Amino acid sequence: IALSGLPKGKMTENGMASRGKVLTIDTMNPTVKKVEYAVRGPIVQRAVQLEKELREGAKKPFAEVIKANIGDAHAMGQQPITFFRQVLALCSYPELLNDSTFPEDAKSRARRILQSCGGSSIGAYSASQGIDCVRQDVARYIEQRDGGIPCDPDNIYLTTGASDGIVTMLKLLVCGEGKSRTGVMISIPQYPLYSAALAELGAVQINYYLNEEKCWSLDISELQRALDEARRHCNPRALCIINPGNPTGQVQSRQCIEDVIRFAAKERLLLMADEVYQDNVYADGCKFHSFKKVLFEMGPEFSNNVELASFHSTSKCYMGECGFRGGYMEIINMDAEVKAQLTKLVSVRLCPPVPGQALMDLVVNCPQPGEPSYNNFMKERTATLGVLAEKAKLTEQILNTVPGISCNPVQGAMYSFPRITIPEKAIREAKEKGQAPDMLYCMKLLEETGICLVPGSGFGQKEGTYHFRMTILPATDKLKILLSKVKEFHQKFTQQYS
Repeated sequence: IALSGLPKGKMTENGMASRGKVLTIDTMNPTVKKVEYAVRGPIVQRAVQLEKELREGAKKPFAEVIKANIGDAHAMGQQPITFFRQVLALCSYPELLNDSTFPEDAKSRARRILQSCGGSSIGAYSASQGIDCVRQDVARYIEQRDGGIPCDPDNIYLTTGASDGIVTMLKLLVCGEGKSRTGVMISIPQYPLYSAALAELGAVQINYYLNEEKCWSLDISELQRALDEARRHCNPRALCIINPGNPTGQVQSRQCIEDVIRFAAKERLLLMADEVYQDNVYADGCKFHSFKKVLFEMGPEFSNNVELASFHSTSKCYMGECGFRGGYMEIINMDAEVKAQLTKLVSVRLCPPVPGQALMDLVVNCPQPGEPSYNNFMKERTATLGVLAEKAKLTEQILNTVPGISCNPVQGAMYSFPRITIPEKAIREAKEKGQAPDMLYCMKLLEETGICLVPGSGFGQKEGTYHFRMTILPATDKLKILLSKVKEFHQKFTQQYS
């Protein structure tokens, strides 16, 4: 029996013909199928499965799975900042404001945040652009960070982590068809959020390659090459920069940032500056420079014209508060009509999580000298960043002792992206299996040692080169075990396939 307009199917108990699903892999949105996100891809799924097997008593050549695949600081053992959690506790349960064990500076911030919330509750929706007093604090923080350059709170949009702001900006940019379709320049290696978002939006990804031989530096000549090639088949409209770099850990010099701004101005490109690791700078001689600060120091020819969106988050730096999904973006020189459309677009999702907004406020309005929480806050902040700096150096040093592994200095952020030599025999085996060679490498590493890393192919890399990304976040003792196991595995892998 076939119902009109329906394929033939089996009879159900009520006499109706069964029918296929409305939504199938063939009828779903095709752009979603193009989305890939390596940091939570097949390797991680297998790691979760191995953890389950270990819990159920399965025998493995390792006692635990050590995950170094994602920048999730607290999951790796980093402790939260006491002051942040105190204020969030007060905001979540205001009865605690009567508790004398909480310091007064924590209470005063909690009261200010609650007074700005509907019904004095962080369970209420906020304005779509974010809580007013938080946006004011973000603006004041940016002014202080950038040496007094003005910041208008109306240009601040609070976001659900930095990722939300980045995707929102890309949504505004994407238009056109065929050769007029929007192209967006992203660094290779890149953080897969960018390639995933561009795939979902149906935009054109324009790859520019960082220079591994020069510590993953950015060359303007490479930007020009990528742009000129892209203009043959799309309409390049934006240039994305991650500084400090993810997955490559480089910190851009002020001169490099100035050169990028000049390039964007000359080629009429909107700049997107992903600055979520701005406190994570470890290497001697390196310093974080915000794109906004450099832009305004270059004078009105640039500061009045170059369109810039910059992003920050509560998830990285010394905070590591990934789960609260707090963040902000600042927009500079945006067309007034487009800005109205941006405000409309963010209103569709009502508001970012209010606890995340509260946490963002604490990051930009942290304890000051003379306040009761200042000394402990600075002690915890300094200790966290100091340990990260030690682990950055340790990772580089140990990996560079392994023949066939080459690791650039981890100048900043939370990751190392070492280059690995894979024997030709292993490359052939990977191709026969339909795998990238570094995927084969990382999967074997996981199965044999319990170490979960992400293959470089998930981030993009020059043809014929292979890498993996690992975080430097595991506790120092576990990081040493991880690096030792990687060293041992690489030597064994090389012998096996030689």
